Amino acid sequence: MRVGIGYDVHKLVENRPLIIGGVNISFDRGLLGHSDADVLVHAIMDALLGALGMGDIGRHFPDTDRKYKDISSISLLEKVGDMIKNAGCKVGNIDSVIMAENPKMAPYLEDMKKNISKALGIEPSMVNIKATTTEGLGFVGTGQGIAAKAVALLQVES
Repeated sequence: MRVGIGYDVHKLVENRPLIIGGVNISFDRGLLGHSDADVLVHAIMDALLGALGMGDIGRHFPDTDRKYKDISSISLLEKVGDMIKNAGCKVGNIDSVIMAENPKMAPYLEDMKKNISKALGIEPSMVNIKATTTEGLGFVGTGQGIAAKAVALLQVES
C-alpha cells in the first residue's frame, strides 16, 4: 500500500467560472488558475501522484505550458489514472475536504464524487468528499479563496 496527501488553494476572482470536482457551480466568482483551477481535483491529483512517488501536478502539467491553459482538471485526472495503472497500482480510496465559506458545497458533493470516480475508473464509494467552512477565519473565511486537502491510498497490484 502507498499513501499520498495533496493540498491546493486558489484565489476567488470575478469573470471566471467556479468549477470544483468537475461541477460548474453557480457563484459570482470563480477560481483563478492556468487550468480550470479545480481546487479539489488538484488536491486529489497531488495525493495520487504523491502516493506514486511521482512529484506533483506542477511537474506533470506545468502552468508554463500553453496546452494546459483552461484545460479541464477532470481530463488531467484521467491522465493521472493512467499513470496509476501503468505503475501497477489501483486506487484503494480517496478522502478529501473542501474548505470554502461560500458557496455551500453540500448540493454538489454527489456529482463531484461521480465525476472523480468516473475519471479514475473506480466506484463512487471509493471517493469521499467533505466540505467545511473556516468559521470566518483566514483567506477562506474572508472569501478570498477556496482550499482543498486530500489523502489517497493506492494498492500495488501483484
